[in-house]
Amino acid sequence: MAWAADPPAAADKTDKADQQPAAAPPTSPLSIHIGDSDFTIGGFMDMTTITRSSTTGNGLGTNFSNFPFSSSAAGPNVATGLPETRFSAQNSRITLQATSKVHGANLKGYLEADFLGNTAQNLNITSNSDGLRMRLYWVQYQQGKFEFLAGQSWSFLVPGRNGISPMPGDLFYSQDIDTNYQMGLVWQRVPGFRFIAHATDTVTMGVAIENPQQYVGGAVVLPKAFPVGEVDTGSGGGAVGSASPTPNSYPDVSFKIALDPKTGKTHQHIDAAGFVRGFKTYNSATDSTSGATGYGGSVNAVLEPVPNFRLMATNYFSKGGGRYIGNAGVPDFIVNPDFSMSLVQSWSGIYGTEITAKNTMVYGYYSLTRIDQNTALDADGKTPIGYGIVGSTAANNKIDEYTGGLVQTFFRDPKIGGMQLMLQYSYLKRTPFSVPAGTPSDANMHMFYVNVRYILP
Repeated sequence: MAWAADPPAAADKTDKADQQPAAAPPTSPLSIHIGDSDFTIGGFMDMTTITRSSTTGNGLGTNFSNFPFSSSAAGPNVATGLPETRFSAQNSRITLQATSKVHGANLKGYLEADFLGNTAQNLNITSNSDGLRMRLYWVQYQQGKFEFLAGQSWSFLVPGRNGISPMPGDLFYSQDIDTNYQMGLVWQRVPGFRFIAHATDTVTMGVAIENPQQYVGGAVVLPKAFPVGEVDTGSGGGAVGSASPTPNSYPDVSFKIALDPKTGKTHQHIDAAGFVRGFKTYNSATDSTSGATGYGGSVNAVLEPVPNFRLMATNYFSKGGGRYIGNAGVPDFIVNPDFSMSLVQSWSGIYGTEITAKNTMVYGYYSLTRIDQNTALDADGKTPIGYGIVGSTAANNKIDEYTGGLVQTFFRDPKIGGMQLMLQYSYLKRTPFSVPAGTPSDANMHMFYVNVRYILP
């Protein structure tokens, strides 16, 4: 059976002591038992080729918000355009999972790293010195129906496949090889705390507090007198986890409920989530502050009408939650001439299917992001500011992606590992609010990924 694009590092061995020896599954040769704890090393080696019809300057992950128009030299013009081809092993993964029991409670620690961190100047010249990067690092405590997690994990708002779980295999973020996943996906990997109650075998609910960041991105035109350091413009400084984060009033607070009804041989999952966020700016000229509260929510489902045939739909709406639509450049708000804020409304969705037959999985998704225009005039009364002003080709009204792919598993064995071939084709289209006269009204791009993966045993 084909695995998800990011498989879990190892099976959960928390209840290993409760199993009969004859029923225990084969153990990984990379599992170590020390004292009362089990340690399992996992991960995989990826070798990926990426071909894009436009030169984006991206690596493995695609910037969905700002790929070039066909009228530019970097665009997909067949006669004069400049396509790009890249090879990379950066998505290779290392994981470590530790499980134990403490006074009747289950304790689990999980560490996951890849090589998509900071890179050297000569990355594509002489030595591909890809930097090791922390993706996930958390500890989970579960006592009865209560669960507590602290550390860096996938955001609470990421759609699920199974309950409300931090494990990668229990989340839905597509089967895409693209390390920015399917455009329109709501996701982040951020530090935070979560409190979860397993109300019944089929109902899970919880609340999370996560790292905040007031984000406007690079397409919002700010007032001339506004101190840029009060917001994240997406230029590097002030980015989440960087040395210079933006001011934030309080953490992002999100809540979620998941339903996993029992249906025999198939699995159904439905979840709904919501969030509240706080923003604040300061005007030194008037010695005053302005605040705004962002909010939004989602309803998602992964349904299995018959075994090995899954249908999925994600639906996200927000006013002040554009930051959560991954790598789409959607702002949370614009800043008015008096430094007050006006929230930007946005929504996104992914709709698709995944079909598995023996060792082959095929999948297809359509996704969309829609952003409302929000503009004003600066203090001079004539200079346009905000999101979607005339002539700003970076401010998108619509972004769409169509994706089809295949995962072929050649073998999978707990003692020797597994080998997969993965293919992905995607067509991207973005439509700004405004383009110069005589130029295309939208930008489009074709992408093709080929990936060979060896999964550690």
